[in-house]
Amino acid sequence: MEPLNPIRSNKWRKRENQNQRPKSKSFSLFILLSCSLLLFITYKRLLPPSVLSISGNSEQVLVPPQCTSSEEFRGEKFLWYAPHSGFSNQLSEFKNAILMAAILNRTLIVPPILDHHAVVLGSCPKFRVLSPSDLRFSVWNHSLDLLRNHRYVSMTDIIDISSIVSDSTVSVIDFRVFVSKWCGWSIDGVCHESYRTRQRGGNNLGLERTLFEDIRKCGLLLSGYNGSMSNCVYAVDEDCRTTVWTYQKDVEDGILDPFQPDDQLKKKKKISFVRRRRDVYRALGPGSEAESAKVLAFGTLFTAPYKGSESYIDIHEAGKDPRIQSVMQKTEFLPFVPEILEAGKEFALQKIKAPFLCAQLRLLDGQFKNHWKGTFLVLKQKLESLKLNGPPPIHIFVMTDLPMSNWTGTYLGDLLKDSDAFKLSVLRGDDNLIVETANKLMDIARGKNLESVSKRSYTVDNHCDPQSFTDILLYVEQTVCSCASLGFVGTTGSTIAETIELMRKYKACSG
Repeated sequence: MEPLNPIRSNKWRKRENQNQRPKSKSFSLFILLSCSLLLFITYKRLLPPSVLSISGNSEQVLVPPQCTSSEEFRGEKFLWYAPHSGFSNQLSEFKNAILMAAILNRTLIVPPILDHHAVVLGSCPKFRVLSPSDLRFSVWNHSLDLLRNHRYVSMTDIIDISSIVSDSTVSVIDFRVFVSKWCGWSIDGVCHESYRTRQRGGNNLGLERTLFEDIRKCGLLLSGYNGSMSNCVYAVDEDCRTTVWTYQKDVEDGILDPFQPDDQLKKKKKISFVRRRRDVYRALGPGSEAESAKVLAFGTLFTAPYKGSESYIDIHEAGKDPRIQSVMQKTEFLPFVPEILEAGKEFALQKIKAPFLCAQLRLLDGQFKNHWKGTFLVLKQKLESLKLNGPPPIHIFVMTDLPMSNWTGTYLGDLLKDSDAFKLSVLRGDDNLIVETANKLMDIARGKNLESVSKRSYTVDNHCDPQSFTDILLYVEQTVCSCASLGFVGTTGSTIAETIELMRKYKACSG
C-alpha cells in the first residue's frame, strides 16, 4: 500500500475546511436570524400594542399641527394632567393644577369629572402607583368614553372658578376644545350618533377606523408613551415615588425627602426608588428642557401629608412671589357654582325648616366599611350632647352611601324608629330639586363655554352635550351640610368630610 503523502493529505484537509466554512457561516447566520426573530416576537408580545402602534414606524406617529404650525395657539403653552379616584380627590388635584399652571405660566386644560374610581393611582406610601404615562392614557380613554356616552361634565360645570379667570390669574381651556384643535379632528366625530352607529358596524367603517386610530395615536402622544417630543410634548415621568415638588424653598434643590421606602419595603418589593425634593420652576420652567414644549403633561397632581412629608407637592406658601401667594389663597376654597349652592340652601330652608345637624356617614366604600361602630359612636355622642340643649325632636340631615332600605338593624334604623326624639331628612337622586338643578346646569353648560371667560372663540358641538348630570346629588348634599346650624359629624378620613368642613369654614351657605 502506498503510504499517505503528508503534504497531499494536508492540502486535502485544507480544501475540505475551505469547502465547509461557507456551510458553517450559513448555519451561524441561520441561528443568528432565528434568535433575532424569536427576540423580536418576544419583545412584541411584552410591549403594549398601543406602544408598538405609535413607535413601530416613525412615519405613523401622528404629529399634531400645533407642533409645527404657529397659527393655532400662537405663543401659548399648556398644562395637562391626569385626575383620578373620587370627586373630592379630583377637586384637590384641580386646585394643584391651577397652582402649577400659574407657577409655570401655562394655560390649564380643564378636565372632565371622571366616574368614581374609574381611574385609580395606587398607593404613594407603599411606592406602588400607576406610571404617569399609563395614568394619562387611562384618563384620555375614559374622557372619550364620557363623550361617546353623553355623560361628559366639565369640572367647571360644577366648580366656580370665576375668581381665578376673571383677573387673568390663570388662563384655562376646556379639554374638548383643546383636543379638537390640537389633534386636528372634530369632537363631533366622537360623540355624534352616526359615528357610534358606524362603530357598531355600518357604512363608512373604514373612515370610522381611521378617525378612531387618529384619536388613539393623539392620546398616546399626549400621554407620553412615545416619550417627550422636542417643542411639542414634554411628559413629566417623575411621580410620588421619586419626587416631591417644591417652590422657592430656601434649601438645596434635589435634596433627599425625609420620607423614603423603609428597608423592609425595599427588600419585599425590590424597590430602588429615592425621593428627592425638587423646585418645579427650576425643573420645568424657563431654561429647562420642558420650557419649549407646547404641552407639559403631568400624571397625578394629588398630594397629602404623610409621615412629616407630602406625598407629591409641598407648596403651601410663596412669600417671595405675591402673585402665586394670591393664587394659593384663592384656590384654598373653590365653591360650587351658584345653582348648586342655591339648591342646597333651598332644601335646608324650605324642606328641613329648622336648625339641624348634618351626619355624613361613609359606610360602604373602601376602608370605611370596616369601621361602622366607630362612625356611629361619634354621631351618638354628638346627639347625646344635643339632647341636653333643647327640646325634641332633633333634626338630622343624613348623607350616606348606605341605602335607606338597609338601615334596619343599624343605628340609623334606631334613629328612624324614634320619631319623637329625632326627625331625619335625606335627599335622593330622583327628587325634583336635584333633577331641576341638573337641567339648569345642562342649559348653562359653563364648561363648554369657557371661551367666554378666557376670551376664546372656539366652541364645542351640541352633539356632545350631556344627557344627564348623574352626581349632582353629591354636590347638593354637601351644600346642605354646610348649612347645618347644629353642627356637623363627618366620617374620619373621608375627603368628602374634609370638603364639607372647608365649606363651613368659608361659610358657603351664607353667601
